[in-house]
Amino acid sequence: MLRNGPHTASVDSKLIWYSARASGIVSWSLLAASVVAGLAMTSRVLRSRARRAWILDLHRFLGMAALVFLGIHVVSILLDSYVHFGLVEVLVPFTGAWHPVAVAWGIAGFYLLCAVELTSVLRSRLPRRLWRSTHVLAFPLYVVTTVHGLTAGTDRHSPVFEIAFYGMSALIALLLVARLAMLRHDSLPDPVAQRPDRIEPAQRARAAA
Repeated sequence: MLRNGPHTASVDSKLIWYSARASGIVSWSLLAASVVAGLAMTSRVLRSRARRAWILDLHRFLGMAALVFLGIHVVSILLDSYVHFGLVEVLVPFTGAWHPVAVAWGIAGFYLLCAVELTSVLRSRLPRRLWRSTHVLAFPLYVVTTVHGLTAGTDRHSPVFEIAFYGMSALIALLLVARLAMLRHDSLPDPVAQRPDRIEPAQRARAAA
């Protein structure tokens, strides 16, 4: 007959703590991959329409998976016996005693991710401007979750972890620059289209009149 004892409780506590750490890292990784996929698609790095359609599906899947693992992260923290977080400490910033500023970054990321994913699911029912303005929050979302991981995570001092954080951040920054450059290029007037010899005869007649 098996009996519960201090050793069993200690093992359970460690499993919960490992679950909280692992789910947080996985959630951040999925979020970062989703941002990369979204930027690769909208910055026209991928020329093929078939590839862009596939990347769009991947982008949506990664975002939803990030939300699922974030839920596991939050539940694991609630069950953990070391930090003693309750529902208020998990949902309201600066209410806990354990690294309140670092945890506040994570809480902000929680709400931002929920907003981005909820509006993505309801995209067909929302005004396009509202959806776009909310979807842009993915960039501050990535920033706050990265800061949270670097300040609150116990794995933040691992060289592999730091390389992953800074490497992914550099990739996202490069893709974002490419995206902004593309938007600037699209907003510039086409000098060829404005040449007089490119204007239709009827248009030139109206202009002359």
